[in-house]
Amino acid sequence: MTLKKKDFVEIEFTGKTADGEIFDSNIEEDLKKINPNLNLPVKAKPLILCLGEGMFLKPIEDFLIGKPDTPASYEIKLSPKEAFGERNKELIQIVPLRIFQQNNLNPVPKAMFNLDGKIAKVLAVSGGRVIVDFNNPLAGKNVIYKIKVLRKIEDINEKIKALISFFFKKEIEFKLEGKKLVLKIEKPMVEYAKLFKETFKNILDLDLEIKEEKEEKEISRKE
Repeated sequence: MTLKKKDFVEIEFTGKTADGEIFDSNIEEDLKKINPNLNLPVKAKPLILCLGEGMFLKPIEDFLIGKPDTPASYEIKLSPKEAFGERNKELIQIVPLRIFQQNNLNPVPKAMFNLDGKIAKVLAVSGGRVIVDFNNPLAGKNVIYKIKVLRKIEDINEKIKALISFFFKKEIEFKLEGKKLVLKIEKPMVEYAKLFKETFKNILDLDLEIKEEKEEKEISRKE
């Protein structure tokens, strides 16, 4: 049997540039190499993703579709166009120093900041001007991914947990009632959660019902 679109697989991976610099991984040994100067606990765990649904780089997902659904290891080389794009000179811009000062930021060359939701690398500081690069740090680079497929996921609860983790970046209480999936969501996230009704229906053929977590607690107290 081969892997198909919408199949869930559990993988280990490491991404590195063509010159061997590791930039992403979910393997503890490789994660420590990304920033060996930081003496912080490393949390590494396999990744569960749904193929063809944009949960990983598209070329990687496309590569895995059609491969055997049994454990296997692959090395996939990607060009800049396939990976993080070519460098764009228009994304190198001049930002007034006061913008950084207003946000209590001290721009120095090579420093990375989040400006209006975009990652910016400081190239130079001159007078009241800061030259920043909004290109992805990996733009223009050939990259190599080592992918190890551990298993194909069949359990519906594991699939649900994987989607919840991907969309909400946290664990959320849920209950499966036939073809209905009930999520207990905190009030600030209710409207956001509703955006994924079509996604859960499309991927898992489940009707998503959102229940505000606060309301559930209030009902319990009244009882």
